[in-house]
Amino acid sequence: MLLEDVLREYEYHCQARNFTKKTMKNKRQELKQVLEFLQTKRGIAELESVTSHDLDAYLRIKRQKGLKPQSIVSMAKQVKAFFNWCVKEEYLTINPMDKVTLPRIPKVLLTGLTSREVVDMMESFSNTKYLEIRNKAILGMMADCGLRAMEIAGLKENDVRDTTIKVFGKGNKERIVFISPALKKILIRYERIKKEYFTNRIKYNDNYFLAYQGKAMSTVAVYNLVIEAAERVGIKGKRVSPHMFRHYFAVQSIMAGIDVYSLSRLLGHSDVSTTQRYLESLDNDQLLEKATSSSPLMNLNRRNR
Repeated sequence: MLLEDVLREYEYHCQARNFTKKTMKNKRQELKQVLEFLQTKRGIAELESVTSHDLDAYLRIKRQKGLKPQSIVSMAKQVKAFFNWCVKEEYLTINPMDKVTLPRIPKVLLTGLTSREVVDMMESFSNTKYLEIRNKAILGMMADCGLRAMEIAGLKENDVRDTTIKVFGKGNKERIVFISPALKKILIRYERIKKEYFTNRIKYNDNYFLAYQGKAMSTVAVYNLVIEAAERVGIKGKRVSPHMFRHYFAVQSIMAGIDVYSLSRLLGHSDVSTTQRYLESLDNDQLLEKATSSSPLMNLNRRNR
């Protein structure tokens, strides 16, 4: 069976599953490189001829080009997903990626945002001008609900309800997150000013957050407003991005006592192991606070008061 034909079928399979444009672009790019390597460097045209040695060689070239372990592992997941599908479709009996050794990803302790920094970034935007209150509302929603930049940009007006938000995450998976009274206060003001701003202007779509021209925001625009907020308050020496607001939400939820399974659902993770990584990012002070609050003797003393 020609490898090129199977890859084409797999692409349509992925499209049928409603993967995002970004995900499809990454898959096409990686699988195109794999196909080219196997054909030109290993002389392989048939799917059944691919071995773990061939894929090991492919990863070796990636390492020689200086790709970081994280990038190689992310790329390998795309390749492994394709061969898993081949096994599921009974085109293969085993996945050749199963015996491929992946590089270890060094653990890096993220220096997360503090509550003071989050508040300062939000307050760096005013409550009167449209773009300012919009940006404040976006930062508040990311900090209070843990939404991704792509999810923020893709929200529709009817997705944001009185106490809940319907979110379409990776792979177009739907989930529900909840609006706290503190966030609701900001959103009410944003919706009022948005309505006033667009009274005599054209809205080109029904996205909840709109650019000043009335068009949908891009994920780059969401990223840029976070950078602008960090610059306004003078945050330096740490990574600041939309993901760090998602990280902040996860850590604060853990500190508040939420279980990892509930947090996984709120974050839209398909695998709880992804959520557990946030536990590894707790610093010593946070661990001390969590250990103290859960101490059996401390709780025993509270009960006996």
